[in-house]
Amino acid sequence: MTLLRFVLNVLWLVFAGFWMAVGYLLAGIICCILIVTIPFGIASFRIAAYVLWPFGREVVARPDAGVPSVVGNVIWFIVAGWWLALGHLFTSIPLFVSIIGIPFGWANLKLIPVSLMPLGREIVPSDGAFAR
Repeated sequence: MTLLRFVLNVLWLVFAGFWMAVGYLLAGIICCILIVTIPFGIASFRIAAYVLWPFGREVVARPDAGVPSVVGNVIWFIVAGWWLALGHLFTSIPLFVSIIGIPFGWANLKLIPVSLMPLGREIVPSDGAFAR
């Protein structure tokens, strides 16, 4: 399974991961300009690392996340979340055109909720062969 994850991650990196990670890095840099939005920048960098190499890891909700995460997610949605969600959507469209890209298109669509609401979630190793 480790070889399969490696192959899937390399294909993901070539077809979608690199460009989406660049988008998250750009959003993180923009968020780190202001002191108030530095936590959003850190979250963006964390998700950039996940988007770059996603197979073998998954995003789960943190049980201790509360009202500050909800408020932060609303601010994140306004500042950068919807731009990144559109990036995932537009990246998935050409992937659906090719047969080999269909699973990666679905993976891109599954990342839209993470791009819209990243606070209150954490990235953990996956128990199964594929991230959920």
